[in-house]
Amino acid sequence: MGTMSPLPLCLLLGHLRHLALAYLTVSIEPLPPVVVGDAVTLKCNFKTDGKMREIVWYRVTDGGTIKQKIFTFDAMFSTNFSQMENYRKREDLVYQSTVRLPEVRISDNGPYECHVGIYDRATREKVVLASGNVFLNVMAPPTSISVLAADTPAPFSRYQAQNFTLVCVVSGGKPAPLVYFKRDGEPIEATPLPEPPVGAGSWAPRNLLHRDLDDTKVPKSLAADGELGMGNPFPTADPPRGLAAERDSVTESIPETVVSREFPRWVHMAEPIYYFRHTHAPVSDGTVEARATLTWTLNPQIDNEALFSCEVKHPALSMPMQSEVTLVAPKGPKITMTPTRAHVGDTVRILVQGFQNEVFPEPLFTWTRVGSRLLDGSAEHDGKELVLERVPAELNGSMYRCTAQNPLGSTDTHTRLIVFENPNIPRGPEDSNGSLPGHCGFRFVLALTLTVILELT
Repeated sequence: MGTMSPLPLCLLLGHLRHLALAYLTVSIEPLPPVVVGDAVTLKCNFKTDGKMREIVWYRVTDGGTIKQKIFTFDAMFSTNFSQMENYRKREDLVYQSTVRLPEVRISDNGPYECHVGIYDRATREKVVLASGNVFLNVMAPPTSISVLAADTPAPFSRYQAQNFTLVCVVSGGKPAPLVYFKRDGEPIEATPLPEPPVGAGSWAPRNLLHRDLDDTKVPKSLAADGELGMGNPFPTADPPRGLAAERDSVTESIPETVVSREFPRWVHMAEPIYYFRHTHAPVSDGTVEARATLTWTLNPQIDNEALFSCEVKHPALSMPMQSEVTLVAPKGPKITMTPTRAHVGDTVRILVQGFQNEVFPEPLFTWTRVGSRLLDGSAEHDGKELVLERVPAELNGSMYRCTAQNPLGSTDTHTRLIVFENPNIPRGPEDSNGSLPGHCGFRFVLALTLTVILELT
């Protein structure tokens, strides 16, 4: 039996190779995280021995349910690949398709897909498809940072420990930033607190420790008995450090002229214990709002004029971002009165315009009238402004006290109201006290007496 010559065998193998399916592989180069505003180039590499049909780029949204076409190349309507290769010549060629995003935004974050189609080598009516994907991670630096005091304005408490909380709010970042606190430039070592349950409303740190009343609450008689050995001394103990416990309010009657400026013994702590909590919540624009809270038992003696800073580290920032506040008690309120020369019937406004120093946190303002009630009959009024409508002459010389206080301290300032007669208001038969003038009353009584005598005669 004769053997087949090598030449026909090679031609047969070449024909079979020509009829084989085309070869196509697609891959997309991975991308490092980018920052909002950067220019990004998506690169799709594909290797094939077939003839190009099309290239389509998609942006995938809604978890893969929606694909938005962002770029298309169709070889049927383009002459760019007319000299790409000889259709009858088989060789592997490597191509690259690029899509450039000049200024990426948060909305560009997500997966992208590159789909490539080539003609089947057996028939041009069949297309071979392959695809690759890549995830574009777009970062955004925080746009704002602020430090607030929780639960303010709040009064000053001399004899009861208060929990004080600073809240640092960082907005506009993606991913969530790292937030931490410093005091006077030194990092604060804080005990982390657990996050609140999902769906919980406003959260306040619970009081962790219980503290008995301090020894400044002892009546003088009991204190004297204890000192002289005539009775059991009032039990005192150094309280544990930490957050102050809630307790029933204790009412004391302390004359204004004898208010002690000394603080209870238990507030003299060298190093407070801080409690820290960090949470973040997604925002509709794709960024994250981070909130960090720092809570401790406030000591007005050592915390007044202390500098606290909230600092943020973020991969999109070249250096930390920070916001600072100084805890300061109010001093020297500046009070203005309008009009400066008040007349009977005017509406007088007494306003606190500021202080001699920068005050933080925001103070609580309370107005009272010394020795009497306010014009509307109330004992006190809350707010920076006190309004006295249609002031009568009786308010001439009245004195008003404004108490400004925050958790670090309290201060009082007084102002006196001088009311002048109003020339535009005619004097009626009654004076400002509502009684008849003396000479008018005398004339009326005299006329009435003469009328009665004439009738009797």
